[in-house]
Amino acid sequence: MTIKPLSDRVLVLPNAAEEKTAGGLFIPDTAKEKPLMGKVVAVGPGTADVKMEVKEGDTVLYGKYAGTELNIEGVDYLIMKQSDILAIY
Repeated sequence: MTIKPLSDRVLVLPNAAEEKTAGGLFIPDTAKEKPLMGKVVAVGPGTADVKMEVKEGDTVLYGKYAGTELNIEGVDYLIMKQSDILAIY
C-alpha cells in the first residue's frame, strides 16, 4: 500500500455490496445499498488529542455517509476520521 493516512484518519476497504436477497433474487446495481462495514487497511498516527483505537486488520462499522471515496489502483476505498467509525466488529 502506497498511501499513509495523516492525523486521525483511517483508510477502509468496504465490504462488497449484497448481490442477492435472502430469498435468492438478484439485486440490480441501481438498487444496491452502500455497505456500512469494512476492513481497516491503514491508520494514521493520531494527534495529541486523539489516540488511535483502531488498527490495521480491524473490521469496523461506520455511518452511511462517512468518509470520502477514493479509487487507488482500481480498488475503491474510503478514507475517514476515526470519529466517523461507530464500532469495531
